[in-house]
Amino acid sequence: MLRVDIEKQLGEFSLHASFASEGRAIGLFGASGAGKTSLVNMIAGLLRPDRGTIVIDGETVDDTAAGIHVPAWRRRIGYVFQDARLFPHLNVAQNLDYGRRMNRLPPDPSQHKRIIDLLDIGALLDRRPGKLSGGERQRVALGRALLSKPRLLLLDEPLGALDEGRKLEILPYLVRLRDEANVPMVYVSHDAAELRQLATQIVMLKQGRVTSFGGVKVLT
Repeated sequence: MLRVDIEKQLGEFSLHASFASEGRAIGLFGASGAGKTSLVNMIAGLLRPDRGTIVIDGETVDDTAAGIHVPAWRRRIGYVFQDARLFPHLNVAQNLDYGRRMNRLPPDPSQHKRIIDLLDIGALLDRRPGKLSGGERQRVALGRALLSKPRLLLLDEPLGALDEGRKLEILPYLVRLRDEANVPMVYVSHDAAELRQLATQIVMLKQGRVTSFGGVKVLT
């Protein structure tokens, strides 16, 4: 599903990461500054590796030796950030529809209903983002990403800006996504407890290097 073998120099920081996974939920674990966000930005196509390859679902999206770099908008990746990044001038229904329209996908009412039910956001459709709680905003951001029909979902510390109560509110939805949405995910976190609940495989990063890769037992 995902194969990464890259090198990237970012100022004085160097990132060397190599792993291959068929897992439904890859947990990318490490302290702040370990290189997690830089790595997911390369998977997303927002950063180009200096050397190496990235393969998603059998398609090579980066191969520096062959001169291949598929642009981010063609990678069919959903990206959910820590701060949700909803459009404040659009209501929830319009925010949800944005990814589908940007990717020029035809309406799919059955998928639309399934995602809304999965994330329990049907009662929010007429609201603007400013009227939502942090947990509600993240659920809408997840819905928007899923409705763009991605082949891979990247979640960069999606609970990082939430208090403990909101984290406990949204974690069950993330578990349901993993089990029911049928979209593989890379989940970035420095919280081992989150990853024990969500991840099926762990990539542990330390100072730009993969120090462990395997099941959640590597977190112990």
